[in-house]
Amino acid sequence: MILSKTIRSVRLALQSAARPVVLVPTMGGLHGGHRDLIVLARRRAGAKGTVVVSIFVNPTQFGPKEDFSKYPRTPASDFSLCEAAGADIIFSPSPEGMYFPDRSVFVDESVLSLPLCGKSRPGHFRGVCTVVAKLFHIVQPDEAVFGEKDWQQLAVIRQMVRDLNFPVKIVPHPTVREADGLALSSRNVYLTPEQRAVAPRINKILRECAASGASPSSAAKSARARIDKIPDAKVDYVEAVHPDTLQPAVARPARLVAAVFLGKPRLIDNVSMKSPRRKVPAKR
Repeated sequence: MILSKTIRSVRLALQSAARPVVLVPTMGGLHGGHRDLIVLARRRAGAKGTVVVSIFVNPTQFGPKEDFSKYPRTPASDFSLCEAAGADIIFSPSPEGMYFPDRSVFVDESVLSLPLCGKSRPGHFRGVCTVVAKLFHIVQPDEAVFGEKDWQQLAVIRQMVRDLNFPVKIVPHPTVREADGLALSSRNVYLTPEQRAVAPRINKILRECAASGASPSSAAKSARARIDKIPDAKVDYVEAVHPDTLQPAVARPARLVAAVFLGKPRLIDNVSMKSPRRKVPAKR
């Protein structure tokens, strides 16, 4: 496995890399969910292809009051996980190596990035789109793997790839969870034992409300009311949205999405709201 810490060195490593090249963008603090993304990338690349994992805590997607300085940084264990999961190249640049001090060009998606996390975290998706666009230009991947836990991010990246004609196939991976249903997240390490004990209730409530048969708006309203009752929980949003447009859903299929503070940690999750099954008339 090759560790590259500069744009120049990763480009040199990729000059002789076999195709297809599959990229897994991460911010480090890697856990089992990231491992599964890398394993999927290895499967997509095949035995002869190349898997690149980027590890970069991107400063441009953090707000002034967010946890950039405290975001988990565990390089030694990250590198070991990448190697065990089948990565060929790790690209781990510094902020100074990725951004010029007088930078003035950004990539900004202007529709899908506005609601949900975009509403409560202004500028977040401009930072996400900018860094992902830079990674695509640097690595030149054939495919890139993203988890479905951040459904809005996945939708925004797909839109950017389509609108800017990136020759990159976006490959989604289902949310990876603990045995009790909590979505794996680097921020879970911030949870106190008491918060960790109640955190799985968020996903349980989302699943129950999504399966209730209620309209999307009613399911979202019910889920918010129930999550509000979780100890130490403060709801940022709970919404039922169209899976592609992220606009409020008027019918199924839809996506029930949520962002909830449990103390200081902010957890996101989402579940599918499938179309109701059609009743097949009984044969006479």
